[in-house]
Amino acid sequence: MPHIQVFQGDLPDHIAFDGAVAVDTETMGLNLHRDRLCLVQLGDGKGNAWLVRIQKGVDCPNLKKLLTNPDILKIFHFARFDVAKIKQDLGITVFPVYCTKIASKLCRTSSPSHGLKALCSDLLGVELCKEQQTSDWGAETLTPEQRQYAANDVLYLHALKDKLDALLVREGRADLAEKCFSFLPTRADLDLLDFNSPDIFEH
Repeated sequence: MPHIQVFQGDLPDHIAFDGAVAVDTETMGLNLHRDRLCLVQLGDGKGNAWLVRIQKGVDCPNLKKLLTNPDILKIFHFARFDVAKIKQDLGITVFPVYCTKIASKLCRTSSPSHGLKALCSDLLGVELCKEQQTSDWGAETLTPEQRQYAANDVLYLHALKDKLDALLVREGRADLAEKCFSFLPTRADLDLLDFNSPDIFEH
């Protein structure tokens, strides 16, 4: 069984990560400019998940230090949104970054499905329940179902990275993936400035 802990406002001093940390966020909705950041989930790849509830007006120095540590790789699924939301609400640039969605799109071109649920099923044989995806993450208390859902979003990212890395190497696209990951903070900056509709890379 996974070990899940919830913290208010910041990550405690005693929790540390070695080399890489899985990261996800929950917001009030999917509108980058309208919907506030409610939760940041962290996973160590060993079955432990820490959920940090973001509180208005409360700084989170330990969380910020972790997310900006150049020696700790941050593993996301769809990093583009999370990196932008964290920058907007916490005022930091998350780096270095790895995105399992981008990696999947680069090396699993035979599949039309690159969501977290599909990746966990196809690569790990794990079936995720996504029923809590649109629940109220700003509620005063998180339900057990919300906690489990939030934890699931980070519990498998290390294992997915390992599988995807092997596929990227096999397909000769590991270097291309690294270049895409390095660009993600800039892509987030463009999104925050509304350079996404139309996208400046379009014709």
